[in-house]
Amino acid sequence: MKREDLRNIAIIAHVDHGKTTLVDGMLRQSGTFRENQQVDICVMDSGDLERERGITILAKNTAIHYNGIKINIIDTPGHADFGGEVERVLKMVSGVVLLVDAAEGPMPQTRFVLQKALELGHKIIIVVNKIDRPDARIKEVVDEVLELLLDLNATDEQLFSPILYCSGRNATASKSEEEAGIDLKPLFDTIIEHIDPPEGDENGPLQILVSSIGYNDYVGRIAIGRIERGNVKVYEEVVVCDYYNHIQPYKSKIVSIFQIEGLKREPVQEAKVGDIICFSGMENITIGNTVCNKEAVEPLPFVKISEPTIEMTFAVNNSPFAGREGKYVTTRHLRERLHRELLKDVSLKVLDTDSTDAFKVLGRGEMHLSILIETMRREGYEFSVGTPRVLYKEIDGKKCEPMENLFVDVPQNFVGAVMESMGTRKGELVDMNPFGSRIRMEFVIPARGLFGFKNELLTNTKGEGIMNTSFHGYDEYKGAIPRRTTGSLVAFETGEAASYGLYNAQDRGQLFIDSQTQVYEGMVVGVSPKCEDLFVNVCKRKHVTNMRASGSDEALRLVTPVKFSLEEAIEFINDDEMLEVTPKNIRIRKCVLSGTQRLKLSNAKK
Repeated sequence: MKREDLRNIAIIAHVDHGKTTLVDGMLRQSGTFRENQQVDICVMDSGDLERERGITILAKNTAIHYNGIKINIIDTPGHADFGGEVERVLKMVSGVVLLVDAAEGPMPQTRFVLQKALELGHKIIIVVNKIDRPDARIKEVVDEVLELLLDLNATDEQLFSPILYCSGRNATASKSEEEAGIDLKPLFDTIIEHIDPPEGDENGPLQILVSSIGYNDYVGRIAIGRIERGNVKVYEEVVVCDYYNHIQPYKSKIVSIFQIEGLKREPVQEAKVGDIICFSGMENITIGNTVCNKEAVEPLPFVKISEPTIEMTFAVNNSPFAGREGKYVTTRHLRERLHRELLKDVSLKVLDTDSTDAFKVLGRGEMHLSILIETMRREGYEFSVGTPRVLYKEIDGKKCEPMENLFVDVPQNFVGAVMESMGTRKGELVDMNPFGSRIRMEFVIPARGLFGFKNELLTNTKGEGIMNTSFHGYDEYKGAIPRRTTGSLVAFETGEAASYGLYNAQDRGQLFIDSQTQVYEGMVVGVSPKCEDLFVNVCKRKHVTNMRASGSDEALRLVTPVKFSLEEAIEFINDDEMLEVTPKNIRIRKCVLSGTQRLKLSNAKK
């Protein structure tokens, strides 16, 4: 049976190419919102972090109606670290809309997500977005997309995919690059004509592959997936199983079924083959499970999610300020929260360590893990995290490490600074092309060589450098890479930072703290240009005597301190340092707080 009244599509693209803005326009023109309804920009980016950073982190489902046909749309993340989200939602759709910026062209993540779509045999609709940009180069970008399809071994049908020219901001589309377009009808029409309707045996036994998990305080865990075969009704008894035998099959009951309409989940009594539904009632259901008819237990295979490449240690906070600012501070709280994250993030892994107070968390990249850390601290968790480390593999008896494709766009006069930086970080130049007044360079670089590179690039290029990465694969270990060439300014004692102490300390390096900041022994309060750590007494006060008047000395002028974001702090910390994360503060500290103890340990190593 073919569901001619239904189409399931995903929108895939590199980060910041305009997916969510285009979905906004599709929702508006399909009549999802009232004419006088106030709607936010990028309405699909519902999370606070997504709105603040202007990126999509979690794949979101929405649905519109056009000419009597329902189109289920999945807006996917564009950042490489959230590729696991893209990989699994592609199992729910029959085709993809590939969005490419009219100026930037295909970027690293474009290649990654397109490759996954081609492997699944999905039909492609190519959309060149932002054609109203003054630096748009439409013809060249179309050629680059076709070259990419050839490079990824696309079939003839995929190679001759329809091409549309859009402006997501103006919500217009046309089939000709010469015309600006009036509305998005050409896009809707192309989706209905080119994307296959979902197929399946309507009268066969039920099969639903779970591709995503949500949570609701009232109904508990909510599974999201597409009905591959049969129909489903509320209160139907089913069996939950797994193709890879991760769980023993068990009986359960579907308590409620929802279908997505616009931005809402509408309760329904039944759903048919091809529908993307949300359903509840299974307490332990997880991503990759199959819900089957109890008479025919036939699990479906799930897409293999790419392995994590980076690990960080999450531990209970044991600093002198522990427990002052957080709501959830114990090992039990930390364990429960990390394991709850595993339910909805398939590309994350959590492992126990020798210590009962610490856990190893494995992820796809620094941003992947930093988003988790930021989310947890906003929820009231207080904990500490160690330095990010890459995960090595032994292949054919050789130690191998994860490699990344690094794409750097810089003005021509900064090429030398980037090449010098790549030399110390073991990066190898693969390609180099002019790109307007700029140069685009491609490197293959060890993942650990990227730690701290973003800040260095922005400094070396006066803020004009742009970098993007995608996973390349594993290669032989490239040798030692210096993590940081600077030392730390470490607080000498516990107390409150005073202007007098900070004034004397700022000659030693760049400070991170203001006057009246609470500090403790072993806390990192600044960066030293020397390779070694320096102790500074930022709590030192000037002793007032009857020989001095309070205003006789010149005013102490303090240099504005550096304030790190979470990502910058993670990149900064050295191997003997860690990050204390609380809902109110992010502090960098030494793993061993006592200066005497650290001196003994360093002497023992020598």
